[in-house]
Amino acid sequence: ADFITVHMPMTDETRGMLNRNTFAMMKPSVRLLNCARGGIINEADLCIALKEGEIAGAALDVYESEPLDKDSPLRDCPNLILTPHLGASTIEAQDNVGLEVAQGISDYLLHGSLMNSINMPSLDSQTSAKVQPYLRLGEKMGVLLAKLGQVGTERLAITYGGLATDLPGDPIARSIIKGFLGAAEGEEVNLVNVRAMAKERGLVVDEIKSNEQVDFREWLHIRAWAGGEKVSVAGSFFGLAQHPRIVRLNSQPVEINPDGILFMMTNKDRPGIVGRLGTVLGKHGVNIANMSLGRDREGGQALTVLNIDSEPSKNCITELESDPDISKIRIVQF
Repeated sequence: ADFITVHMPMTDETRGMLNRNTFAMMKPSVRLLNCARGGIINEADLCIALKEGEIAGAALDVYESEPLDKDSPLRDCPNLILTPHLGASTIEAQDNVGLEVAQGISDYLLHGSLMNSINMPSLDSQTSAKVQPYLRLGEKMGVLLAKLGQVGTERLAITYGGLATDLPGDPIARSIIKGFLGAAEGEEVNLVNVRAMAKERGLVVDEIKSNEQVDFREWLHIRAWAGGEKVSVAGSFFGLAQHPRIVRLNSQPVEINPDGILFMMTNKDRPGIVGRLGTVLGKHGVNIANMSLGRDREGGQALTVLNIDSEPSKNCITELESDPDISKIRIVQF
């Protein structure tokens, strides 16, 4: 060969594979180029081969030790070109990189497409369009789950059902964890760092794709464990516009719009409780926009969930909690 160029990773098998022995098999006019990894060419042997005229010349962009030592013998070798590991930085390459970066940002901002990312799952524009509703629903479900659960959650189990099983789970899981940690920890969480933050806190995240038959064409179900206590939230979409809805809380069927301010209350199932709730909220100037009721059995435990237009004052909450049949009032802001 007149020219030999190196294009391979550094491994135990490739280390020093071009050496005194291989130089001896080359014709004296050969020229070597290494822009791959330092150490694939034995540098000491290369110096000898160049000084003795065993090969005609070489060009190196990578070295066994980088940056190249000031007293490296390579600096005194004849017919040797040395560049500081910037062989990719040609004018044409820099132009192409700039165009590629601009195209990537444009695709993300306009279409939600995320390609060639090293710390996020790659999504083309078509898949991104399908996933976006789940990202919004998942984050809100994570927020709600954090408010339902206890401090010190050890494990989350995320189940994808129906049409959701056909979608990439990682971006959806990231949105759920983002909502959960952001609400539980009160820290700045984003889709890039959520996996690392969960690992730091010892939070185990399991993901399951289920073929269980339920009442919804597509759904998400999240369970959280803290000690021996478990809480759960399930969500789906209603209508062609894919309006997000919470459809189960702790196994109780509900229909909750996860938007704005949510008032959640556990209470005894008895006559008059809804009337008292409306009276107290009205007294304190809190308007009810929507209501969802559920119970485990007649006369048992009930769950009351309201969408309200403003957050109740502490006095309002205290007055409600003075009723012995009302407990566990929680306010969630999305």
